[in-house]
Amino acid sequence: MEKNNLSQLLYMNTDLVTYYNKRAKEYEAIYQKPERQEDLKTLATLLRDHFAGKNILEIACGTGYWTNVIAKTAASVFATDISEAVLEIAKSKNYGAARVSFGMEDFDNYRPTKRFESLLGGFIWSHIHLQDLKKFLENVNRCVLPGGSVVLLDNNYVPGSNLPLSTINEHGNSFQTRKLSDGSTHLVCKNFPSEAFIMKQIEGIATDIRFINLEYYWMLIYRPVQH
Repeated sequence: MEKNNLSQLLYMNTDLVTYYNKRAKEYEAIYQKPERQEDLKTLATLLRDHFAGKNILEIACGTGYWTNVIAKTAASVFATDISEAVLEIAKSKNYGAARVSFGMEDFDNYRPTKRFESLLGGFIWSHIHLQDLKKFLENVNRCVLPGGSVVLLDNNYVPGSNLPLSTINEHGNSFQTRKLSDGSTHLVCKNFPSEAFIMKQIEGIATDIRFINLEYYWMLIYRPVQH
């Protein structure tokens, strides 16, 4: 795909908070795609095993889809998101006996009052602009206790299952054009990094690295290097 001038598409809404507030009620439809079901089951098993008995900070929790998965085995989950609309849906769910609490947080400016045994960031990496990844990973690592772990998961690009890319900007960030059921159209940053690119980004700040590459999704598990 040729690089286009991003300004040609600026008539669309490019604000992620607005987009997810509008998308909240249809957010989980993406998890109903038939071809993705086996990968989703694999991810759920891996997450439950990894987070068993741990106190977790979840960033970009959305409507609580993955919160519900990890709450099955975790000791506690503090689930955060910047969108009030998705949090309202997440709060309405029944998580059984699990200790689940919620907070509306802008992770760019989040400074935790305590650190956690583990952090989960589901489908947030792809929305981070490439030029902001270093800061994002620094923020992630500072939320985790020494010896704790970080788990990040996101999409692989699979033609026919993912929306096509609309444009790539001057920094190399890719964008998709997304239309919601209310008729609104949004230009959403959605990057699809390779394993080699991900490994380069965590070089020197991660140890005990495990990368799981499925067909539709990838998962990264590591322990932050303490400085």
